[in-house]
Amino acid sequence: MKENISIHWFRLDLRLSDNPALTNSAKHRHVLPIYIFDDLNSSEFKMGRASRWWLHHSLASLEASLEGNLSIYHGEPLDILNDIVARFNVKSVYWNRCYEPWRIVGDRRIKENLKAKGIEVESANGSLLWEPWTVKKQDGSFYKVFTPFYRKGCLGAEVPRDPLDPPQNVQYHKDEEFSLNLDALQLLPHIRWDKKMVQHWNIGEGGARVRFQEFINEGLPHYKDGRNVPAKPYVSRLSPHLHFGEISPNQLWYGVKSISADQNIEHFCSELGWREFSYSQLYYNPKLPRENLQSRFNAFPWFDNESLLRAWQKGRTGIPMVDAGMRELWQTGYMHNRVRMIVGSFLVKNLRLHWHYGARWFWDTLVDADLANNSAGWQWIAGCGADASPFFRIFNPATQGQKFDPDGRYIRRFVPEIAMLPDKYLFSPWKAEGYVLENANVQLDITYPSPIIDLKQSREAALAAFQSLKKRV
Repeated sequence: MKENISIHWFRLDLRLSDNPALTNSAKHRHVLPIYIFDDLNSSEFKMGRASRWWLHHSLASLEASLEGNLSIYHGEPLDILNDIVARFNVKSVYWNRCYEPWRIVGDRRIKENLKAKGIEVESANGSLLWEPWTVKKQDGSFYKVFTPFYRKGCLGAEVPRDPLDPPQNVQYHKDEEFSLNLDALQLLPHIRWDKKMVQHWNIGEGGARVRFQEFINEGLPHYKDGRNVPAKPYVSRLSPHLHFGEISPNQLWYGVKSISADQNIEHFCSELGWREFSYSQLYYNPKLPRENLQSRFNAFPWFDNESLLRAWQKGRTGIPMVDAGMRELWQTGYMHNRVRMIVGSFLVKNLRLHWHYGARWFWDTLVDADLANNSAGWQWIAGCGADASPFFRIFNPATQGQKFDPDGRYIRRFVPEIAMLPDKYLFSPWKAEGYVLENANVQLDITYPSPIIDLKQSREAALAAFQSLKKRV
């Protein structure tokens, strides 16, 4: 190919609109858009099964948007880029930055290597409203508490850039010789457990736009308070679209800001701020996915019980609100945020299993699995992270269910075997009289398990374990 080619390397920016690196690449008119599936450098954080499933469909959507002109590869990015450069008349390479520690190291190597060959290389911000290094305290240190991070750091910084239109008059090219077929990546599971998830999602840039509009119409007017009710359609469910870059945070930010100013909109924007805070934590603490930010928790007396962990994973704990959440996750690849806090608190505080177990399970089963959000979220739940929920704040899943699922719609949807129980006992079936269970066709330990742990006793034991840390200080 004789034309001067510009490479746009798609990563977590699987969209054409508001894509800064693609816009920069398109200035050269002849663009080779590529995607490299790299599961070599991420070590134990290789993409989970649910995320791989989403990625397959997102790439298919992107490939259609590019009218088939997406070149797909599998392997070491530096080797693949060098091979493309050797075969094409490449003058420039563009990509949007990612913030996982191994990507930062790899990007630096790639930039140095390509620049040494005389190739223009440029990265851009296509994933965050504010780069982590632009949000600091006056003394130059990074924020460790969310509220000042967001109110002083973010809102006091330069306003986010306006969203960009898709580039026009671009001639996209394809590596016909070496590009793989999407199926060659083997992202879909061999046993097709994913078929039950398809009905819940419209994957791709177009689906993200549709979902955002649905949220604006249905969820945003009730967001501040309604987002805590898992049976109501008031959360955005945009997290997987946002993670894979099918829609940008800038599009969301200005999309809601353009409507009006009320508490629902401001609260939604602050939730985008929490995402920024998680990325800041990961950027300044690369060991966030593995190590407690509060080192005193290194001495916490965790249990190690495979049967308790499996019961939690399968939604067979005998605690209906926990089981509903874990089954929602398994059936849809998603879990309502309020319920994530409930099931997380139950795992690390009632069962006293290490937060690593929860983070790994979410990493594998969530379609919105994101290293920054997942790691920061579990450290928050466990009480060992930045600006974390205090360890002694232990959610009672029965009372949480009564408060946020008062009519039992959420539990009855995902735990149908106890659906006939009256509301009084739906959240704690073990308290029901025998005739109540019989009338509801519930047989404890046969049709539905008894609790795997006593909520009151396990709470007291967790608090005692936490007190043991104080004695060590």
